[in-house]
Amino acid sequence: MTSSPETRPTRAGTRPPRREAPARGQGQWALGYREPLNPNERMKKDADGLTVRQRVLDIYQHTGFGGIDPSDLRGRMRWMGLYTQRAQGIPGGKTAVLEPEELEDSYFMLRVRIDGGQLSSDQLRTIAGISTEFGRDVADVTDRQNVQLHWIRIEDVPEIWRRLEAVGLSTTEACGDTPRTMLNCPLAGILADEVLDATPAIAETVEKYLGNPEFSNLPRKWKTSMSGCVDHCTGHEINDVSFVGVRTADGEVGYDLWVGGGLSTNPMLAQRLGVFVRPEEVTEVWAACTSVFRDYGYRRQRNRARIKFLVADWGPERFRQVLQDEYLHRALPDGPAPAPAAHDQRDHVGVMRQKDGRNALGFALRTGRISGTLLARVADLADEHGAGRVRTTAQQKLVLLDVPDERVEDAVAALAEHDLQVRPSAFRRGTMACTGLEFCKLAIVETKQHAQDLYAELEKRLPAFDTPLSINVNGCPNACARFQTADIGFKGSMVRDDSGEMVEGFQVHLGGHLGVEAAFGRKFRGHKVTKAETADYCERVLRGYVERRADGEGFAAYVARAEESWLL
Repeated sequence: MTSSPETRPTRAGTRPPRREAPARGQGQWALGYREPLNPNERMKKDADGLTVRQRVLDIYQHTGFGGIDPSDLRGRMRWMGLYTQRAQGIPGGKTAVLEPEELEDSYFMLRVRIDGGQLSSDQLRTIAGISTEFGRDVADVTDRQNVQLHWIRIEDVPEIWRRLEAVGLSTTEACGDTPRTMLNCPLAGILADEVLDATPAIAETVEKYLGNPEFSNLPRKWKTSMSGCVDHCTGHEINDVSFVGVRTADGEVGYDLWVGGGLSTNPMLAQRLGVFVRPEEVTEVWAACTSVFRDYGYRRQRNRARIKFLVADWGPERFRQVLQDEYLHRALPDGPAPAPAAHDQRDHVGVMRQKDGRNALGFALRTGRISGTLLARVADLADEHGAGRVRTTAQQKLVLLDVPDERVEDAVAALAEHDLQVRPSAFRRGTMACTGLEFCKLAIVETKQHAQDLYAELEKRLPAFDTPLSINVNGCPNACARFQTADIGFKGSMVRDDSGEMVEGFQVHLGGHLGVEAAFGRKFRGHKVTKAETADYCERVLRGYVERRADGEGFAAYVARAEESWLL
């Protein structure tokens, strides 16, 4: 691994690090454990993930799927945003028993990287065209502000890259053990009440480090948030590293630094380091945090390789000390904690006044699912009613910017013609779903269509329900749709129905929430529901909430005090 001394955060090296006993070694580079200890680390040592791009251009586009080396196919392709997708027709009960080559199709999911969620209409139109021409007119807006395409052939990838790069987009490091797409408030620089605009900090960091071999071999994925949003819409509590906009007592604006958040099968909340980072320091401090993860992160067991495990073992005080002493070579000042989120719903849906007097229109898709054809129409509407600017959100939504007052209702109506809702029901607004069994090799249950059917059914059964509510539907335990932090979280699993047959279903998590006194959802031993029972279950629990809630009591607070019988 090489890098320039100008960009590499260096360790002080004034004293040799304390070595753990070999039996306790976690594969930490900084402690001398450089030998790969699992197949993923061996794959990365054999060839950097970024090198796969040239093989796609030189070899694989000509040989087709059958000519791809297995270590590239199921490993390094991710460094260029490519995952093999699930073969059609394989039921969820087979997920855990089949080998990867038995589960995968000869097509790819391709993730387009959209740092900060910022798109021009031309960029969106380009993504739309790729979807319709190469991806069977399917696209998903993700909860990390990306757009995912499906049904992509390796033969078409070079042309897709050419089109994306021609408009300033990329798939580089959209997956893999790398710095993933960096989250920002989709209305950064747009709303008057923000603490500060994180766009310049993200732009500088991406420009300096995207595709840089310095950070192309991290222990696992590395999820970043940089935001000055007063609603904390990017979920800093569950990212690996987050810079959260704050204002000091004397009025200076900057960032509070959090590390070690993450969900999946071992969910943990990020911890504050208690430091104040000035805007011009963000890129340097981000690189130093990333270097700590690279050098001290656990590489022996892949299921313990996320930074949350290191932070849990070290604690925030030691992490701060190592960051300052060994990488920054200076102390960071203490700083204030962020103010609580300004609004109950940490998203940007509806009509919002911009600081320039125009309006932003945030609208709900169908649990993130959309077509290339419809994305092209959104791009057209952005030109017709605004200034050609579109944003993706961390809740699988889209936002049209720069709509004058006199065009707002026309734009709302034009979006509604395509079932893109600026004023959705509480159920439509609050429902998210991961990719699910349709395309994901890890999934156990189908999610996208089921989640759409679920919110539509709840709209019929509880038409007057208008309390903010999140329903997150996940196809497996890996929490891509964040089921642990939802009011109602469904984790996909196989469930035995009344006849004794194993069918698709969910384990239920209730009352999860971020923010002040953040907590993961309650779960109950042995309590699962089949897919067919989810609407009945939600209706029963929500009717109980409406009947028993105190004045102004949100669903998560109700769940925290509820008797178990109320929630089953």
